[in-house]
Amino acid sequence: MADLVTPGEIERAAGRLEGVALRTPLVPFPPDPALRIKAESLQPVGAFKLRGAYAAISAVPERDRSRGVVTHSSGNHAQAVAHTARALGVPAVLVIPHTTPGVKVDACMALGAEIVYVEPSMDARTETAEKLAAAHGFTLVPPFDDARVIAGQGTVGLEIVQDLPDVDVVLVPVGGGGLVSGVAAAVKAVRPGAKVIGVEPELAADARESFRAGRPVGWKAEETGRTVADALRVQRVGDLTFAHIRELVDGFVTVTEDEIRLAMRRLVREARLIAEPAGAVATAAYLFRKDELPAGDAYVSVLSGGNVDPALFLDVLG
Repeated sequence: MADLVTPGEIERAAGRLEGVALRTPLVPFPPDPALRIKAESLQPVGAFKLRGAYAAISAVPERDRSRGVVTHSSGNHAQAVAHTARALGVPAVLVIPHTTPGVKVDACMALGAEIVYVEPSMDARTETAEKLAAAHGFTLVPPFDDARVIAGQGTVGLEIVQDLPDVDVVLVPVGGGGLVSGVAAAVKAVRPGAKVIGVEPELAADARESFRAGRPVGWKAEETGRTVADALRVQRVGDLTFAHIRELVDGFVTVTEDEIRLAMRRLVREARLIAEPAGAVATAAYLFRKDELPAGDAYVSVLSGGNVDPALFLDVLG
């Protein structure tokens, strides 16, 4: 069995992230005082991914990372790697699906990263990134299936239990599983009785299927590509992230495309927070699938990112 990320590793990641990642607030949701929203959309790159990217890259010896870093991503992790690389003064190459929203690609280019476009499949992404790493001596920074990345994402959970010690249920978006793995590791270490629930779009529910099957189950790119939540179109959770999910996550809930859009709208109007579709799924689960969630008095939904395509955002606001 794979070694799970420890509380000590998450604490060390928090130390590396001090002064780099924002300690995001738990924003009240005025219509329902039981819900607070962990607003990771307020990070400098607009998403939680900065935590994992910086925690991983900053831990690489300088002589190795000076040759450059490479990653593959549907957008937010790529932007986080580009941001980190610029801060540390190293080159960055980003392998990105050609379907990635322009707002995310533009942000990566503005940070000085080199972009390599590939087909929107996990195989195409990983193979291209691995070949570039081997050919040029780049350090590969995986988007989710890496202990240092998971530890960085775990600082989200660490902050939640520090700021809300009596939290009962934490709702977390799930793509490749890095965020839910880290959050669950942190939350369970401090508050073992709290429930951590993964949330996915119905159209990209490979993690829920994996959870039920007891092993990682992959979906086709054409299937996961149907959801508007572009950051959650990952076809399969990682082996390391699945080990965390199996041991630490209490269950999964899925939401519809309409529920994602409605949650985006309500987050803007009622909490004054901008969420991209993936960032809204956890709140959507609370708003529309409450009867499927564990009982509790204090809930937190992780708003994982706010890098939404402007045209989509206008359409959602109606």
